[in-house]
Amino acid sequence: MIAPADLWFNDAMAWIHTVPVDGAEGRIAKSYRAAIDRAGRVAGIIQLMSCEPATLEASMGLYMATTTSPRSPLSRWFRELIAARVSEANDCHY
Repeated sequence: MIAPADLWFNDAMAWIHTVPVDGAEGRIAKSYRAAIDRAGRVAGIIQLMSCEPATLEASMGLYMATTTSPRSPLSRWFRELIAARVSEANDCHY
């Protein structure tokens, strides 16, 4: 029997089903195409949300509104810098 403490220190990672880029259809294919147009690839965080298209679309809408909106008084590079720093502070390295 495995003790809970042993599970905490185990090197095993959880596995989450994602839609592969070459298997995407409909809304997910559209989101993947947008990611490729924007960044040249589909990042893991995008694929992570691929089984929930509404969540992916809402997340990307928030990202685009906060980092790329031309109405912001801050330059895009500065908003991206803020986003990167917040991710680092949250120990989120994707």
